[in-house]
Amino acid sequence: MRLSTLLISTLRDDPADAEIPSHKLLARAGFIVKIAAGVYTYSPLMWRVVRKFAQIVREELDREGANEVMLPIIQPRELWVSSGRWDRYVTDGIMFTLKDRKGSEMCLGPTHEEVMTTFVDAQVNSYKQMPVNCYQIQDKFRDEIRPRFGLMRGREFIMMDAYSFDADDAGLDVAYQKMRNAYCRIFERAGLDYTIVQADSGAIGGAGSEEFMVIADTGEDAILFCKSSGYAANVEKATSRLPEAPDGGEVRAMSKHETPGVKTVAQLEQFFDGWVAGRMAKTVLYHATWRDREAVVAAMMRGDLEINEVKLVNALDALSVRLATDEEILKATGAETGFAGPVNLKDDVQLLADLSLQGRTNLLTGCNETGYHCLDVNLGRDCRTPEFHDLRLARAGEGCPISGAPLEQARGIEVGHIFKLGTKYSSAMGATFMAKEGKPAPFVMGCYGIGVSRTPASAVEQHFDDKGMVWPVPIAPFECVVAMLDPKRDEQKVLADRLYAELAEAGVDVCLDDRAMSPGAKFKDHELIGLPVQVFVGRKAAEGEVELLARKGMQKSECAADDVRAKVLALLGR
Repeated sequence: MRLSTLLISTLRDDPADAEIPSHKLLARAGFIVKIAAGVYTYSPLMWRVVRKFAQIVREELDREGANEVMLPIIQPRELWVSSGRWDRYVTDGIMFTLKDRKGSEMCLGPTHEEVMTTFVDAQVNSYKQMPVNCYQIQDKFRDEIRPRFGLMRGREFIMMDAYSFDADDAGLDVAYQKMRNAYCRIFERAGLDYTIVQADSGAIGGAGSEEFMVIADTGEDAILFCKSSGYAANVEKATSRLPEAPDGGEVRAMSKHETPGVKTVAQLEQFFDGWVAGRMAKTVLYHATWRDREAVVAAMMRGDLEINEVKLVNALDALSVRLATDEEILKATGAETGFAGPVNLKDDVQLLADLSLQGRTNLLTGCNETGYHCLDVNLGRDCRTPEFHDLRLARAGEGCPISGAPLEQARGIEVGHIFKLGTKYSSAMGATFMAKEGKPAPFVMGCYGIGVSRTPASAVEQHFDDKGMVWPVPIAPFECVVAMLDPKRDEQKVLADRLYAELAEAGVDVCLDDRAMSPGAKFKDHELIGLPVQVFVGRKAAEGEVELLARKGMQKSECAADDVRAKVLALLGR
């Protein structure tokens, strides 16, 4: 392709709202153009990148026997009500809802579990028709409260979502592993440094899930990992070996003490001599929302540890939680903020506690009376026994749950997510098949997503320098560019045309830069756009000499025109 026929428009400066490298560089290179908050137009160069990555995805999923389909983006409310997810997505604020001319409520699909389940339920009647795996590559819309980082957290984006349907859990395990293998090949082919981490299933639901993370300093997700054991998990899901804390000793009688103005763990350590945070049990009040109700709940945690709100939502089976307001705390406990505890807590306030408090004796807690705390509190004796769950936020430096070695932390960008849904959707929606036993049974499902527009942006986060982007070869908009530095000079034009033709014949995805621009402007453009191999036909064209540049590392060399084909192929790894 001749670049004189391709719409290219680069900018001198970064957009004012761009915060991370991929957003800055993609916008400055003209790959994306902002239309509204979180909504972008993809330029011809960006669309070539997206199409290349999408093709890799198609090839690897087709290799595992998946079938490509296309589902509607407009979905009726009834489908989401039948699965029980309408309220949660509306509560989370990311579902864009609308009404058609008849007044029927609809939504723009943020995901397609309900539609795909309905489709397969209508097509598959017997276990003999399974396994089934269908996928699509399509636009999604999520009305993000704060869209940012360009394609990383947009409102409209391109996603591959696949769904497997099996007759039993054993079949799901096979389907899940096949998709996991396909994902590994996809991201390896795309030239990404990635890791697989245990993850929370979130609003999608289901039993187990794993995220494919691109490691980058600008990643929104924190990952805890252990190099020696291979353990890795998103902080929302991560666990660790429980940090040691002083033992409470023999059970003693509880005593109440006046603590005027003393509210925090740090203040209590100063106030009570010898009482460290590990011997305390702090009680945090949350406002929880379920599909059919709202209430204030109390969550207890060892004083030196923190509550993981994702784990709390899962333990409550709630839609969401937020910290209770001062007014809500006063109403629920009868005390000001900072004095909540399990002692004398109202019976209608649900009480949960982290596993770190199970079996602990002689704790320091609040007692729901302003200006007072209690010493030597024993759960089940001095207050009701709470519901124990894993509510703890794991932290870097704590012991790996497998090896015991200190966990390390990195930032990651989620580019893929795979779930074992089980019968969550099929049971709720009445989607069944005739099992071997001759009775209807719900489909056993898996769900698999890849950010088709986010992944290329993630690749930029890993592959850039101070001059611009450095695209991995498999998803670069072009693998190579042949640029004539002065199109008015016949010897440059003839040689550039010849090299362009030779490389194209050799199977290289090559473009010819024949634009009427100064050499300096072309150099700047090619550095910014970041095509892997660049051939410059300049003042030595008449002598049969060109300049060859490997964009990664900016490695320049002079090259005889007759050797260009072989050297370009070598640089491309062929």
